[in-house]
This record gives sequence, C-alpha cells and structure tokens, in this order.
Amino acid sequence: MTDDTLAGPLIAAESTMPAVAVTWRWIPVRATPKLLRSVRWAAVAGWASALAIEIHFDGVPFDRESLIVWIGTGLLAATIGVRPMWTVLVDWLPFALVLLGYDFLRGISDNVGMPTWWTPQLNVDKFLFGGAEPTVWLQEHLKYAHAQWWDVVVCVTYISFFLLPYVLAGVLWLRSRTEFRRWAARFVSLSFLGFMVFVLLPSAPPWAAARCSAAQVSGHPANPACMSVGSPKQPGGGLPAAMTVHQPGALPYIERLSGRGWPALHLTAAKALIEKGQAVSNLVAAVPSLHAGGTLLVAIFLWRRVRVGWKAVLVAYNLVMAFALVYSAEHYVSDILAGWLCAVIVSVAFNRLERWRAGGATGLRRRTPEGAVDTLGPPTPTEAVMET
Repeated sequence: MTDDTLAGPLIAAESTMPAVAVTWRWIPVRATPKLLRSVRWAAVAGWASALAIEIHFDGVPFDRESLIVWIGTGLLAATIGVRPMWTVLVDWLPFALVLLGYDFLRGISDNVGMPTWWTPQLNVDKFLFGGAEPTVWLQEHLKYAHAQWWDVVVCVTYISFFLLPYVLAGVLWLRSRTEFRRWAARFVSLSFLGFMVFVLLPSAPPWAAARCSAAQVSGHPANPACMSVGSPKQPGGGLPAAMTVHQPGALPYIERLSGRGWPALHLTAAKALIEKGQAVSNLVAAVPSLHAGGTLLVAIFLWRRVRVGWKAVLVAYNLVMAFALVYSAEHYVSDILAGWLCAVIVSVAFNRLERWRAGGATGLRRRTPEGAVDTLGPPTPTEAVMET
C-alpha cells in the first residue's frame, strides 16, 4: 500500500474534524452603570478611610492647601461614572490657585506701610452701645478660670469658617458645576475685597488693643512689641476699658479666647495648626471680619436654595458666629458689621451680573433710533449667527 492510497482516507477524516479558531486578544469588559457605581463607592470608601486615618493621627486638616487636596481627591472618587474626572481639575485648580495667591498677598499686606487703626473701631462700638464695650462686658461676665461649655461652642464656631466655604463648594460641585462656579466667584471676590481693605485700612483686633497702651501705638504701628505673646499686661487693660468685675479665678483683662475650647475637643494637632496660622497671618487685618462676612455670604447664597428649617439654622449660625468673634476678642462689633456689608455688596453685585447675563442669553438688547435699550425675545437663528 502506497502513501497515495492512504492520503485519501486521511484527507477525508481531516475534513470531518471541526475547525477551531484561536485568536490571542483581550476581550474588553463593558463598563456598565452597575460596575461604575461599584467602583465609585469603593473609591469613596477608600477615600473616607484614608481621611479618617489622617484625622486620627494628625487632626482635621484645617489649612487651605490640605483641605482643597482632600476635597479634590474625594470629588475624583465621587465623580467616577458620573462626569469626566478631568472636570475636577478644570474647576478646582483655578479656584485653588487664586486662593493661594490671596494667602500670599494677605501675608504681605501689613508691609505696605499704611497707618494702623487702633481706636476708631473701638469708638464705634462705644457709640453703638452707649459707651459700653461688648467684648469687655462679655468677658467680665462669661470668662471663668476654666473653659465652660460655651467656650467649646465658641471654639467650634470660630474654626468652622476654615471648613465650611470649601465643604460647601464641594457639595455644590457634585450637584451642579454652575452652582459651584457661582459660589466660588462670590467667595473669592469677598476675600479680595477684604484684602483691599486690609491694605488700605489695617486695623487691630480687641485682643491686640488690650495688650497695648495709647502711648505704645501713638505712631499707628502695625506690629508693635506690645502685641507679642510674652509682653507684660497693661495694668488698666490696654486700650479697651479696664474690667471692673471678673469671675473668680479669671484673669482681669481681655484675652484672646478663640482657642480656649480646644482641650475639651481633644484636637491638639488641629489646635497647634490654627495657632501657627494665627501667628504668621496679618495680625492687623481685622476690618472687615471675613469670618462674619463669609458666614453671611453662605446664608445669602443658600437662602433660596434651602427649606425654612435650614434658614433658621443659617440665621442662628450667623448670630453665634458674631457672638463668638466679639466674646473671644477676635473682632469688634463694628468689624462684624463691616464684614456683613462686604458680603451684601458681593451678593448684590453678582446677583445683578447673573441676571444681566441671563437676559442676554434669552434675548437680544439693541438700541432703538431714540437711543433706548429694547429687550427682545429669544433671538432668531439669523440674529444668533449675527451676534456670534
């Protein structure tokens, strides 16, 4: 038997065998909404765990840089499958850079050389309260030898300003990038408006005035030696009126009390961070009070966006903040009124700007032969092309 005779049956057998095609390639996994949701929640859980560890060992991140980094990474996790992740950088990077620039400018604002206000804001408080000084009165009656529960409330309220504007920005960004941009523009504008006043009208807060006498600040200095922590206390209480009464064991002069509640909170790392920031910041940037202005700006921005119950919370928060700032000797009442005025100015300006833009988007403005402005309805396609 020859090979040729075997070839026929073999070929026939091979032809009946099933053909198997082998291809070496990756089979892509389809990113279904369910899968993306699972990945998103896993990423958020990982971010929350990392933040919890950070808070446990180093305290709450109150400094602006760390706070923005943590919020930004949280948004990156929360946006998986919701919107492109690059939008976090597009929106938050300019916001962060502008605020970092503001920090730099505010740090050097007391080196411009403008004379520092030491008594005008104190005189305004006396005028408003019939000769009484609110900070002196509050510390006479509420400052005890040891921190009380209201000292803890004052401390928490005071430090909340270092968190709330940025947490609000993060929440708004998740809900609407447009709302985030509206809030960011207002907050940045308020900060720079305050900066301009700091430069032109540097003003000392009550705790600084309480450490200095009229003779020591007669030349309107920005950083006199009497402001230092180790300087001797003024027998008469410094520029504010001397305390006529005081609680048993309490020191009989005005003190800076914004951090008095820290021991009760057991946040020593955060306490050190806040105190370090207070030490290197511009100490005569008291007018306007950005704490007061910022909290009112939050209330104005959210007023039409929240229900009645939350409106009551916003009002209470602003009142407690004002009390905390005056009692702790961080600001005079006049500083707070100036901060509120700045918040109103910024809010009114942006509300009008946004209404003007909305009118331009839905209708055309053109001048009639008489020179009047005529607002039309939605533009026709031809008119829209002409506008562009």
